Amino acid sequence: MKKQENKYVSTTNACKLCKPLGACLAFKGIEGAVPFLHGSQGCATYMRRYIISHFNEPMDIASSSLGEKHAVFGGAANLKKGLKNVCRKFSPSMIGVATTCLTETIGDDVPMILREYRSGIAQQGDPAPFLVNVSTPSYSGTHMEGFHEAVKAVVEQLAEGGEPLDFINLFPGFVSPADIRHLYEIVSDFSLECTILPDYSDTLDGPAMREYERIPQGGTPVSAIKEMGRALGSIEFGRNLKTMVTAGEFLKSRFGVVNRRIGTPIGLRETDAFFTALEEISGIPAPQKYMMERARLIDSFVDCHKYVFGKRAVVYGEEDLVTGLTSFLTEIGIQPVLCASGSKGGAFQESIKEVTEGILTDDPDVRDDADFYDIAIDVESMQPDIMVGHSKGYPLARKLGIPLIRVGFPIHDRIGGQRIVHIGYRGAQNLLDTIVNAIIEKKQDDSSVGYSYM
Repeated sequence: MKKQENKYVSTTNACKLCKPLGACLAFKGIEGAVPFLHGSQGCATYMRRYIISHFNEPMDIASSSLGEKHAVFGGAANLKKGLKNVCRKFSPSMIGVATTCLTETIGDDVPMILREYRSGIAQQGDPAPFLVNVSTPSYSGTHMEGFHEAVKAVVEQLAEGGEPLDFINLFPGFVSPADIRHLYEIVSDFSLECTILPDYSDTLDGPAMREYERIPQGGTPVSAIKEMGRALGSIEFGRNLKTMVTAGEFLKSRFGVVNRRIGTPIGLRETDAFFTALEEISGIPAPQKYMMERARLIDSFVDCHKYVFGKRAVVYGEEDLVTGLTSFLTEIGIQPVLCASGSKGGAFQESIKEVTEGILTDDPDVRDDADFYDIAIDVESMQPDIMVGHSKGYPLARKLGIPLIRVGFPIHDRIGGQRIVHIGYRGAQNLLDTIVNAIIEKKQDDSSVGYSYM
């Protein structure tokens, strides 16, 4: 990995989001669940604002609303009071409690506080939702680590073993609601029953309602999560999960559920790997409609080659999204010159090498723990033609005068981020058309005479 000289010591315009935000997104994918932040009110307000602007959906995140005195005396009383209020107002089936920098720093023992809370309401005879806690101080990781750790915490604290049942688990990572709906379609077409965790395809992209629902419909049922230890197997997306103990690995070690870890299926080769896994599990070949999608995708690779070959791209964002996008860009003839992520999971460079080896003649500059200050230092000399990532890269793309292909999260300056399909042959087709049209539009705009026929 290339080292920078005179590296700036502070994070400036971070290429990541905070850890409990990722946990809240994961909890929103569970039926009847309410995310709960044990920390200051400001943390919850910031996250609600951030998530709403991408998904354009109401977002309730409860908070224990700690103040200065709680930093000295502890936040147990506020946490218990907050849980009681959430139960009274929302009647949730589960509350996902994520800690913040404040409560981790002062040393609140959240598991003990939750045991005391359960004991108290049991003595009163009140019904209690499932309580799941996860440690997510933002100084120890990014929103993606918070997301994966929340999923693992839910499985660790709820899943049970027993006689095997005829279904599979699917842990897709942080993909769009439209991606999750497409995953259900694919798995169903292989005649497989599937539990996807988390499933926020409805809770973060739902229909218009005549009356506001405190907890939106949808999500992975708690009853289904409890059965995940009895699945025939698990599929887990993420080449960069090598250094983590994930939900899939936990089910494997605790209940013997076989876990297949593959790359997020973005582009041709990673999608092929996903379909191969489904063929092996189901024992049936890929349905014809997907083979036709694959064939049309390859045909469009040929059609578009003259527009994209030799173009140079900067790709940034979450590690597994960047890895999948880099794999896809190399397939269509674009040279990724910089692959950057705010995470520092430790497997990023290896993952990028895995998806580019044997295709690229020049290896891209791969940077983890990066911010946009770092990216901006060298990117001009790299002479990229496009940037691919979320909206936080817009100021740099504007400065460089090149198109920004908006993917992933957050997308704050466009509509429809939750409806972008990134995965499968269908997602690759969508990305290809978007990228090629952006390049053509840039060429048109820069032309002194313009043209209207290709």
